[in-house]
Amino acid sequence: MPAAGTLPWRVRKGVLQVALVHRPRYDDWSWAKGKLDPGEDWAAAAVRETFEETGLAVRLGPPLPEARYLVLTKAGTRGEKVVHYWSATVTGGHGRLENEIDAVDWLDVAEANVRLDYAHDREQLRALVRAHGDGALDTWPLVVVRHAKSVARSDWDGDDRERPLDARGTQRARDLVPVLTAYGITRVLTSPSLRCLDTIAPYAVSLGIEPRTRRGLSEEGHEAEPGRAVEHVERLLERGEPAAVCTHGPVMAAVLGVLAERLHLEGGDAVAMLERFVEARDDDLAKGEALVCHVAGVGADARVVAVERHLP
Repeated sequence: MPAAGTLPWRVRKGVLQVALVHRPRYDDWSWAKGKLDPGEDWAAAAVRETFEETGLAVRLGPPLPEARYLVLTKAGTRGEKVVHYWSATVTGGHGRLENEIDAVDWLDVAEANVRLDYAHDREQLRALVRAHGDGALDTWPLVVVRHAKSVARSDWDGDDRERPLDARGTQRARDLVPVLTAYGITRVLTSPSLRCLDTIAPYAVSLGIEPRTRRGLSEEGHEAEPGRAVEHVERLLERGEPAAVCTHGPVMAAVLGVLAERLHLEGGDAVAMLERFVEARDDDLAKGEALVCHVAGVGADARVVAVERHLP
């Protein structure tokens, strides 16, 4: 039984606070969460459920430990519920309570620890506090996207730069919209090749922004000037704005090489995150994959503190 949720956080007068929700049906205090819709990405579900329950629009930050526990199903049997959690910052929303929630309280860590009704909810709180103490909670996302599946080179007689996505690739481009939305991406850089533009265009259109094309992110441009892709990523690290970069497999080594130098993974999930990054790098990412790198700091101080893979 898959579900997803968030721990919205903020700092007020130097004090870390988190938002808990109260469900009158169970008379309990917990985190905003809910079941995934069929075919829905975990991250997209976390953002949607948080908004549906609290009226708060959030941007996902570093992931937190998942929760696993037994629940009673509608059929009367016991099944395992798996909940993926993220830290999250509030970006807007109307704040009206919905979906069986009658209260949202912002509490400091000590108060939240007491108020929570379930022991398994405290693990996410502890992880969030550790990240805050390590300077790894206040982050911005840099998402590397490999273009979705395109028409095979052998089946295309025209200019390779104009080779389009196939039907699966077009669907994956649509599926990326809620994923990128969950991380609040506001800047999009892409190879000018059509298969990259068409991978990222649905998201850009949904946000009302223009993708910025960079020849250095194309296969042809990278071959002519191998250092350009690196420069583009380094400039994004200097800006510190939530961004996505859409490019090709042959360019991935350069793009991910910059980020590999900034890896600063700690905590209980550090080994798993490092393995995910290495696997993605060695595979040049799967076609249509989005590799989310959570970055703390900017410029020379920028460091990647968490990594997620969103596969087709």
